[in-house]
Amino acid sequence: MTRPEFTFELRNAIYEVIKTNNPVFKSGIQLNVDEKKEPLQIMSLEVRPLTIEWGEPLYLIVFTMQEREQFSGQNSTAKNSLQKDNRVKKQIEELHKASAEMIAVIESQDRAYEDLQAANEEIISASEEFQTLNEELETSKEEIEATNEELLTTNQELQMRNEQLAESYNFSEAVAETMHEPMLILDKHLRIKSANKAFYKKFHLMQVGTEGIPLYELSNHQWDIPNLRQLLDNIIQKNTHFYEHEITYTFPETGKKTMLLNARPITQKTQNEQLILLTFTDTTLIIKNRKSDNKELENIINERTKALEESYKTVNEKNLFLEKANKDLETFTFVSSHDLQEPLRKIRTFTSSLLDNEKKNLSVTGKEELDKIQKTVTRMQTLIDDLLIYAGIKEGKHDYEKIHLSRIVKEVADDFKDSIKDKKAVITIDGICNTKVIVFQFRQVIHNLIGNALKFTHPKRFPRINIKCEVTPGRLLKFGDVLPEVNYCHISVSDNGIGFDPKYKDRIFEVFQRLHGQQLYKGTGMGLAICKRIIENHKGVITATGQLNKGVTFDIYLPTV
Repeated sequence: MTRPEFTFELRNAIYEVIKTNNPVFKSGIQLNVDEKKEPLQIMSLEVRPLTIEWGEPLYLIVFTMQEREQFSGQNSTAKNSLQKDNRVKKQIEELHKASAEMIAVIESQDRAYEDLQAANEEIISASEEFQTLNEELETSKEEIEATNEELLTTNQELQMRNEQLAESYNFSEAVAETMHEPMLILDKHLRIKSANKAFYKKFHLMQVGTEGIPLYELSNHQWDIPNLRQLLDNIIQKNTHFYEHEITYTFPETGKKTMLLNARPITQKTQNEQLILLTFTDTTLIIKNRKSDNKELENIINERTKALEESYKTVNEKNLFLEKANKDLETFTFVSSHDLQEPLRKIRTFTSSLLDNEKKNLSVTGKEELDKIQKTVTRMQTLIDDLLIYAGIKEGKHDYEKIHLSRIVKEVADDFKDSIKDKKAVITIDGICNTKVIVFQFRQVIHNLIGNALKFTHPKRFPRINIKCEVTPGRLLKFGDVLPEVNYCHISVSDNGIGFDPKYKDRIFEVFQRLHGQQLYKGTGMGLAICKRIIENHKGVITATGQLNKGVTFDIYLPTV
């Protein structure tokens, strides 16, 4: 809060002291006062830097009032003129000083500005360097963190590997200790480095006095066997190994022993040491037991040979029996085809003649009885024909041909065209598969299956017979006679007739088996038995699946071409 008359002088003085650190004295400073009331006053000021230790520089400013010049009161005008001249002179001097000081200040400020600008540039450069350094430090920090993580991972892996090695060592040690076979670890000089419990027990030795001793000096040189020495020397010199090398030796304490020896080199790279693993298998008892077993085996073979001879005799007897049965069957076939059919033909001829010639003389009861005789003869003839077919299926050699299922079905349908027309039946066929069959026999199968479907129809619906054909791999079939590596032609014949109880699915293929009485459905009970025999003769399988009043499905499986 200074007066305006010396503000400029005071500021310049302080600036110069700060700059030079030397005292500055200013004099002739006029104070503006009211001249009417108070005469003109002149002052001086001095600024000195203080040498007192302080947190910041201190300066002492001394203001001094100067005495005014004395003028006579004679000439007031001269007095005023002199004062003005002094004042003007003083102001001119002050202006020069102020100008010089302003120039100095400006130059100083320019220099300070340049210094500030240079300092600013240095600060900016340093800031960029610091930023680059900071980025490098961040990168280094990330690299150090990544390296630290890798070291942690590596440390964990090493720790895990150490644990695994410890486990492996413990496992190997446990295996060696629990082995029944004796085992030795030898160094390259063939000194015993370690042995398992089985070795000490087998050869009556103690750990003290065994480890560190050469193998050949052990137990009073009882292991100094030339053949064994040669084999072990080859392992050291040629890096070879041997397996199940048999030696027979008489030991002083354990007697004569036959042993199988196994040996192979073991290299420990970390310890730069080469070792030999040597194991022993005592086969003395095994050889004794083998001799005993061989004698027992000879006895068993002799007994089995006798049993086979007896079985061979039994088979020969059965073959003779079968040959006799075949001859009897041939005789039966001949009788059936000649001797049995001839009386039937005569009975049919006589009854027909009676009905034709004596029709007028016969009573109604007589005619009915003759009609029954003719029907019985017809059934007997059909039965004989079926028996001949059944017996002759496997006789002789027959040619196998590729079948055209649709053609065979059409031929069979022509045989039943009247029944199909009367019952308004529909037969459909779908699918193709290649297989070879004895055509007339396979036609008999289709004839019997379609005949049954037309015979056992449901009274409340028209018959529908569906025949399908497809190839099925044998591995998907669950029948005992089916080969899994063979593909099969699967032929299914299904209808919507009266069906049958599922519990009879096997019985219906037996000879003379009927599920219905002769009065309801005519037949001999041979049709499905003939079908099964023909399919089995073709190395195939036939099955039946049915439900009462819903129909039946016959599935045939024949090997494909």
